[in-house]
Amino acid sequence: MAIDFSLNVGTTKSKRVKSDKLYDTLIIGGGPAGLNAALYAKRKGLQVGILTQRIGGQVLDTKVVENYLGYTKITGEELMREFEDHVNEYDVPISDEMQVKQIKCEEYKEIHTTTDEVYKAKTVIIATGSIPRMLGIPGEKEFNGKGVSYCAICDGSLYQDGIVMVIGGGNAAIGSALDLSRIAKKVMIVHRSTFRADQILLDRLNEQKNIDIYLETEIKEIKGQSKMTHVITYDKDTKLEKSINVEGLFVEIGHVPRTEYLNGLIELENNGEIIVDSNGETSEPGIFAAGDVTNVKYKQIVIAAAEGAKAALSATEYINKGKH
Repeated sequence: MAIDFSLNVGTTKSKRVKSDKLYDTLIIGGGPAGLNAALYAKRKGLQVGILTQRIGGQVLDTKVVENYLGYTKITGEELMREFEDHVNEYDVPISDEMQVKQIKCEEYKEIHTTTDEVYKAKTVIIATGSIPRMLGIPGEKEFNGKGVSYCAICDGSLYQDGIVMVIGGGNAAIGSALDLSRIAKKVMIVHRSTFRADQILLDRLNEQKNIDIYLETEIKEIKGQSKMTHVITYDKDTKLEKSINVEGLFVEIGHVPRTEYLNGLIELENNGEIIVDSNGETSEPGIFAAGDVTNVKYKQIVIAAAEGAKAALSATEYINKGKH
């Protein structure tokens, strides 16, 4: 299965990656991890290129970024334009509108695209990120960024003293509800079955007076006008539907890493995340990975960018030791 990098900052101004050239490293993905990997690799003197659908990554879904050092408040799109402009200063070739269908390890690493182009490199850095797992209900896409969010850390501050709802039953959902309880006036957490989070988090959840819990409950539809205003819930015990007013809806039911195209090439976690060591190395020599596509625990912009730098430095060391 080919992977579609749903990134969306705009058309890059840089030159494109060449299929008839051998690169020191090629980076798949154009989010924070991929861009910072390119920056560090280029500064180390490597011949580097980026293959991606569009520059940006999940950051583009974040209306306001307030936790990236150096920017007290910036939109996700503005931040990614800063990243892209910085990389362009180093004349890194970027091929956008690219979809990768396979990586082969021959004499060199071969990246095969859905347009039957083949790009070769001594090393590869995978930074394809992940996408939030969606509810798949009416209104979700329409109100994405207009009340619907997939990152409480990113967007929680927009709902100071507001009424919000969290969907999910794992550690991420409970953690988000606890975080939001310190910001919002009221938090509702809804899950279709029973909680599966750690008991210590559940104990803290039950201590919060401004958190209401709805178990055995499903969200059937999200409604509103220019912004979401309410949701339709379904109680599996009573078999009744109910309309609940809510200003923000945070979907915390997991992420799907973009690794379908690897086809057993490298070791993955059961959830599809790439297993990396502390240096960003995968199970396949010469292939490195960084950012949300990996099993690194915390999924944050600053961490993804740092992991990209680490992967680039590891790829540089790999090349310098003549392992390719």
